[in-house]
Amino acid sequence: MNAVKQTEFNFKGQTSKYVGKVRDVYTIAGKYMVMVATDRISAFDVVLPEGIPYKGQVLNQIASSFLDLTEDIVPNWKIASPDPMVTVGYRCEGLPIEMIVRGYLTGSSWRTYKSGAREICGVPIPEGMREHQKFDSPIITPTTKAEIGAHDEDISKEEIIARGIMSKRDYEEVEAVTMALFERGQKIAAERGLILVDTKYEFGRLNGKLYLIDEIHTPDSSRYFYADSYQTLFDQGLPQRQLSKEFVREWLMENGFQGKEGQQVPLMDAERVGIISDRYIELFENITGKKFVKEPYDNIYERIETNVSNMLARLDY
Repeated sequence: MNAVKQTEFNFKGQTSKYVGKVRDVYTIAGKYMVMVATDRISAFDVVLPEGIPYKGQVLNQIASSFLDLTEDIVPNWKIASPDPMVTVGYRCEGLPIEMIVRGYLTGSSWRTYKSGAREICGVPIPEGMREHQKFDSPIITPTTKAEIGAHDEDISKEEIIARGIMSKRDYEEVEAVTMALFERGQKIAAERGLILVDTKYEFGRLNGKLYLIDEIHTPDSSRYFYADSYQTLFDQGLPQRQLSKEFVREWLMENGFQGKEGQQVPLMDAERVGIISDRYIELFENITGKKFVKEPYDNIYERIETNVSNMLARLDY
């Protein structure tokens, strides 16, 4: 099986390239961005050594779809998706905070709660809650944005404002949009028999106006449960059937890896890579209601370069 782990394009007008954990981002004339969703996979803020076939296509196509489905709530950076693995859009000035919104006590929030904490990012969490329990209303637990290889850090709304990272007015604007996006995501998920459990959003500004940037409602940034089995499994104290990257984290933890110093990433053999790829495709088909079409890896770099170059030729720069 093939996988795109890195790219080395040189597009007309290209002024810079940024390599993120999963995406390679090319800036064009300081005005546009070409975001290539590679097949890299990260967990615990560490890029794992093996690529996952079709993962980039899954992420890009889900994010592209949800950007279209939420543009009435807030403008977003997308102009077009000229290739299954690529989105081209406006270059925005990114805000320094990621907005994580949680509808349920699960994943890292559960691990924090289980350790004895009763407050996450300044948000009090009631006593007596159980894993995967629904909050009375969704909570926002922001994090700072870290460079590749570094860990994002939890931070409270009060600290963001007190430290001048964002003004109170700007934060509350982003907070309101975050909740509206999450509500829309939950509604769409429910129509597909899923529960959008938690997710993260990133924002930027263009000409002073707030824009949604990066990905949205993908398995890398979100967690989904199956709605039909949620209550039964919760009542019985059993693990939830879920579509997210959490199963990768759980496998890593079972094999002694949580991204801590001195720990080694366990061997990801072909079978494990195939399982992860299948799970990403499963999420795509569930959340979009469409059959996933595997684009061939033959001449993939030439395909991407041609598709993006043709798209850029139609832009003004």
